[in-house]
Amino acid sequence: MTIILGIDPGISGAVAFYFPMVPSRIAVDDVPVAGGEVNGYELARLIRMHRPTLAVVEKVGAMPGNGGVSMFNFGRAYGDVRGVVSACDVPMHFVTPQKWKKHFGLSADKEESRLRAIRMFPTAAESFKLKKHDGRAEAALLALYGAEVLLKVAA
Repeated sequence: MTIILGIDPGISGAVAFYFPMVPSRIAVDDVPVAGGEVNGYELARLIRMHRPTLAVVEKVGAMPGNGGVSMFNFGRAYGDVRGVVSACDVPMHFVTPQKWKKHFGLSADKEESRLRAIRMFPTAAESFKLKKHDGRAEAALLALYGAEVLLKVAA
Protein backbone atom coordinates (compact mmCIF):
# COMPACT_ATOMS: atom_id res chain seq x y z
CA MET A 1 0.00 0.00 0.00
CA THR A 2 1.30 3.44 -0.92
CA ILE A 3 1.60 5.81 2.03
CA ILE A 4 2.94 9.33 1.61
CA LEU A 5 4.53 11.24 4.46
CA GLY A 6 4.14 15.01 4.33
CA ILE A 7 6.38 17.06 6.59
CA ASP A 8 6.09 20.69 7.61
CA PRO A 9 9.53 20.86 9.29
CA GLY A 10 10.53 22.62 12.47
CA ILE A 11 9.77 22.45 16.17
CA SER A 12 6.23 23.71 15.60
CA GLY A 13 5.84 21.64 12.43
CA ALA A 14 3.86 18.50 11.77
CA VAL A 15 3.80 15.17 9.98
CA ALA A 16 0.97 13.63 7.98
CA PHE A 17 0.61 10.13 6.61
CA TYR A 18 -1.69 10.01 3.58
CA PHE A 19 -3.17 6.81 2.17
CA PRO A 20 -4.06 7.57 -1.50
CA MET A 21 -5.94 4.29 -1.98
CA VAL A 22 -8.35 5.49 0.74
CA PRO A 23 -8.43 9.23 -0.11
CA SER A 24 -10.28 10.23 3.05
CA ARG A 25 -7.66 8.57 5.27
CA ILE A 26 -4.93 10.74 6.73
CA ALA A 27 -3.12 10.58 10.06
CA VAL A 28 -1.60 13.82 11.32
CA ASP A 29 0.47 14.74 14.32
CA ASP A 30 2.75 17.50 15.51
CA VAL A 31 6.47 16.93 15.13
CA PRO A 32 7.38 15.17 18.39
CA VAL A 33 9.42 17.42 20.67
CA ALA A 34 11.34 16.78 23.89
CA GLY A 35 13.26 19.44 25.76
CA GLY A 36 12.61 22.00 23.04
CA GLU A 37 14.16 19.85 20.31
CA VAL A 38 12.89 17.32 17.78
CA ASN A 39 12.47 13.95 19.48
CA GLY A 40 14.16 11.83 16.84
CA TYR A 41 13.32 8.56 18.56
CA GLU A 42 9.58 9.30 18.62
CA LEU A 43 9.61 10.65 15.06
CA ALA A 44 11.34 7.47 13.87
CA ARG A 45 8.76 5.39 15.76
CA LEU A 46 5.92 7.18 13.96
CA ILE A 47 7.58 6.74 10.59
CA ARG A 48 8.30 3.05 11.15
CA MET A 49 4.77 2.46 12.38
CA HIS A 50 3.23 3.86 9.16
CA ARG A 51 5.99 2.72 6.77
CA PRO A 52 5.64 5.46 4.13
CA THR A 53 6.86 4.83 0.62
CA LEU A 54 7.75 8.50 0.01
CA ALA A 55 8.28 11.63 2.10
CA VAL A 56 7.45 15.08 0.77
CA VAL A 57 9.32 17.66 2.82
CA GLU A 58 8.78 21.38 2.55
CA LYS A 59 12.02 22.93 1.30
CA VAL A 60 12.68 25.87 3.53
CA GLY A 61 15.48 28.35 3.97
CA ALA A 62 16.43 31.40 6.00
CA MET A 63 13.71 33.96 6.46
CA PRO A 64 14.77 37.63 6.50
CA GLY A 65 14.08 39.29 9.81
CA ASN A 66 14.53 36.18 11.97
CA GLY A 67 17.32 36.36 14.49
CA GLY A 68 20.42 34.20 14.38
CA VAL A 69 19.41 32.03 17.34
CA SER A 70 15.94 31.49 15.91
CA MET A 71 17.33 30.49 12.52
CA PHE A 72 19.92 28.20 14.11
CA ASN A 73 17.22 26.40 16.08
CA PHE A 74 14.98 26.09 13.03
CA GLY A 75 17.86 24.80 10.92
CA ARG A 76 18.75 22.24 13.55
CA ALA A 77 15.14 21.00 13.69
CA TYR A 78 14.98 20.87 9.89
CA GLY A 79 18.20 18.85 9.79
CA ASP A 80 16.95 16.53 12.54
CA VAL A 81 13.78 15.77 10.59
CA ARG A 82 15.72 15.11 7.37
CA GLY A 83 18.17 12.88 9.21
CA VAL A 84 15.47 10.78 10.86
CA VAL A 85 13.58 10.31 7.59
CA SER A 86 16.82 9.27 5.87
CA ALA A 87 17.70 6.86 8.68
CA CYS A 88 14.27 5.26 8.23
CA ASP A 89 15.13 4.60 4.55
CA VAL A 90 12.27 6.69 3.19
CA PRO A 91 12.99 8.43 -0.14
CA MET A 92 12.52 12.19 0.16
CA HIS A 93 11.30 14.79 -2.29
CA PHE A 94 11.71 18.46 -1.41
CA VAL A 95 9.23 21.06 -2.61
CA THR A 96 9.17 24.80 -2.01
CA PRO A 97 6.11 26.35 -0.36
CA GLN A 98 5.55 28.42 -3.50
CA LYS A 99 5.35 25.33 -5.70
CA TRP A 100 3.01 23.15 -3.64
CA LYS A 101 0.80 26.09 -2.64
CA LYS A 102 0.46 27.13 -6.29
CA HIS A 103 -0.75 23.59 -7.06
CA PHE A 104 -3.64 24.11 -4.62
CA GLY A 105 -4.23 27.77 -5.53
CA LEU A 106 -3.14 28.98 -2.10
CA SER A 107 -1.33 32.13 -1.01
CA ALA A 108 1.29 32.30 1.74
CA ASP A 109 -1.54 32.70 4.28
CA LYS A 110 -1.38 29.66 6.57
CA GLU A 111 -5.06 30.05 7.43
CA GLU A 112 -5.91 29.27 3.80
CA SER A 113 -3.95 26.04 4.11
CA ARG A 114 -5.81 25.10 7.28
CA LEU A 115 -9.21 25.72 5.71
CA ARG A 116 -8.23 23.79 2.56
CA ALA A 117 -7.11 20.80 4.64
CA ILE A 118 -10.46 20.78 6.43
CA ARG A 119 -12.20 20.75 3.04
CA MET A 120 -9.94 18.08 1.54
CA PHE A 121 -9.99 15.81 4.62
CA PRO A 122 -13.38 16.30 6.31
CA THR A 123 -13.06 13.07 8.31
CA ALA A 124 -9.90 14.51 9.92
CA ALA A 125 -11.23 18.06 10.33
CA GLU A 126 -10.83 17.83 14.11
CA SER A 127 -7.05 17.65 13.58
CA PHE A 128 -7.09 21.06 11.88
CA LYS A 129 -9.71 22.87 13.96
CA LEU A 130 -7.43 25.36 15.76
CA LYS A 131 -5.49 28.19 14.19
CA LYS A 132 -2.28 26.69 15.63
CA HIS A 133 -2.93 23.52 13.57
CA ASP A 134 -1.70 25.20 10.38
CA GLY A 135 1.44 23.02 10.45
CA ARG A 136 -0.71 19.89 10.50
CA ALA A 137 -2.74 21.24 7.60
CA GLU A 138 0.36 22.04 5.58
CA ALA A 139 1.84 18.60 6.26
CA ALA A 140 -1.41 17.02 5.05
CA LEU A 141 -1.42 19.13 1.89
CA LEU A 142 2.24 18.30 1.24
CA ALA A 143 1.36 14.60 1.38
CA LEU A 144 -1.60 15.16 -0.95
CA TYR A 145 0.69 17.10 -3.30
CA GLY A 146 2.97 14.07 -3.34
CA ALA A 147 0.08 11.84 -4.38
CA GLU A 148 -1.33 14.16 -7.03
CA VAL A 149 1.88 15.52 -8.56
CA LEU A 150 4.72 13.11 -7.82
CA LEU A 151 2.83 9.82 -7.96
CA LYS A 152 0.02 11.07 -10.21
CA VAL A 153 -2.64 9.41 -8.05
CA ALA A 154 -6.10 10.83 -8.73
CA ALA A 155 -7.59 12.37 -5.62
